Amino acid sequence: MLTKTIKITPGGENFDFGGLGVDWKIDGGLTDGQFSIVHHPMAPHALAAPLHRHHNEDEYSYVLKGTLGALLGDEAVIAEPGSWVIKPRNQWHTFWNAGDTKCEIIEIISPAGFENYFREVAASWGDLDKFAEINMKYNLDMDFDSVPGLCERFKIKFPSL
Repeated sequence: MLTKTIKITPGGENFDFGGLGVDWKIDGGLTDGQFSIVHHPMAPHALAAPLHRHHNEDEYSYVLKGTLGALLGDEAVIAEPGSWVIKPRNQWHTFWNAGDTKCEIIEIISPAGFENYFREVAASWGDLDKFAEINMKYNLDMDFDSVPGLCERFKIKFPSL
């Protein structure tokens, strides 16, 4: 059996989407495509994304610090450090920082591949037409019309592109 040792160094590849950060930690190439890991730091009261659903992958979010809010289908949950939030494929969901201080989560994405979605969005940040193309490529449904209601309901904010 081959064992891979991976050294994660601070200051690696990252991008700030205006409230939601992405720090790439383990790409799918290192796991034979089984999973990838990203770190998401979130500003206080920041909505990470509009309501959306993945058709190809499941997401497992582990709260490192702060307070994570999530809407999983019709159920709103609050998760504190040490908690897991599971977002299975085909379930409409979103998440946000529900607190007054920075929230940080580690997200395991299975199978791997979706970590590259964040890279492609970062490379074309601000181009809504390209964003729609990327969503289609990754088989991701996104309800942009959900943002105002989410922001009002959960007292959060979403960055403009």
